[in-house]
Amino acid sequence: MMNNFYRSLTQCNRFILIIPIILSIAGILTIAGISCNAGTFPSREVIIQSAALLAGIIMITLIMKLGCRYFTDLEWFIYIISVFFLLSVYIPGAGTTFYGSRAWLDIGFITIQPSEFVKTSFVIVMASYLTRRSGSLQNISEVLKAALYGVPFILIVAKEDLGSGCVFCAIWLFMVFCRGLELEMLAKSVLVLAAASPLFYYFLAGYQKDRIDAYFNPDDLDLPGNYQVWNAKAAVGSGGLWGKGYMNGTQAQLGFLPVPESDFVFAATVEDFGFLGGAAIILLFTILIIQILKTAKYASDIEGTLICAGFAGMFTFQAFENIAMNMGIMPVTGITLPFMSYGGSSMLSSMMSIGFILDVSCRQKL
Repeated sequence: MMNNFYRSLTQCNRFILIIPIILSIAGILTIAGISCNAGTFPSREVIIQSAALLAGIIMITLIMKLGCRYFTDLEWFIYIISVFFLLSVYIPGAGTTFYGSRAWLDIGFITIQPSEFVKTSFVIVMASYLTRRSGSLQNISEVLKAALYGVPFILIVAKEDLGSGCVFCAIWLFMVFCRGLELEMLAKSVLVLAAASPLFYYFLAGYQKDRIDAYFNPDDLDLPGNYQVWNAKAAVGSGGLWGKGYMNGTQAQLGFLPVPESDFVFAATVEDFGFLGGAAIILLFTILIIQILKTAKYASDIEGTLICAGFAGMFTFQAFENIAMNMGIMPVTGITLPFMSYGGSSMLSSMMSIGFILDVSCRQKL
């Protein structure tokens, strides 16, 4: 099995594997630096993140061994399991709430976030469905049929995890656009959604409204979300060009920066390594996404193109939203920075996504 894996690596785009590993190691170093200053090493977070990275590499090997087709052939089974997995957080005694969102399963020694894994399965079932279709999405009825696969998005919004719901929207849009959704219809859909945004605001949870209010009123420190943003911007700005040095960032080390190992890991990293460190992270994500889109372009079949397009949408939106909220450009959400933010579920699901992309890359046209 390992020989086949090494042979496959010689045929695929190795940037798609190397860059996530570099970003993952950088994230673990940042998490370790924060926990070291607290007097614990290796901390529980470092152990879980490192274990998730190793498990992710094993999953990449397995996915490349089985191939994408093995999973797309199980479309309905994966879809049904995914829906039940999302609903499992409502099981009494199993589901647990963090930061106002009931989106985790507590299984004793660790917690699991089902939505992270369902992002990956959502790409697979969407790719299988759109591949089975003949022709492109040329009228509203065909678009609505494709939208029925957005049921997981509805379930996640019901759990008050709007951030993850937006990721599902990005995945869906990237994939239907690659399948032939016309720009005119896409523009009309965006305008309708923009016009309906005040109605969506009415149905949001209280903490979600607070974050949006804070975004539109950045100078009002009485609003809950602005405390996080101000400290994140202070961390980013105080890093300067070269940074304060590893483990010398005051905002993260002294506890002013909330959840520096997860939501604000970018700000914590930039405080230590400065503008150059932040620019390196953005550059690595940019190269990764370009390479994924390049793989989509030269995929051997439409199914491979759609799989890569879905994961490109996922990584693009998550990286942009997380980095932008660290700089006060976008509202604060619970969206993680792929590969770098603490979270075993996020790390493992992101590495699994890389496994599918690498498999497509191995089979791409010359």
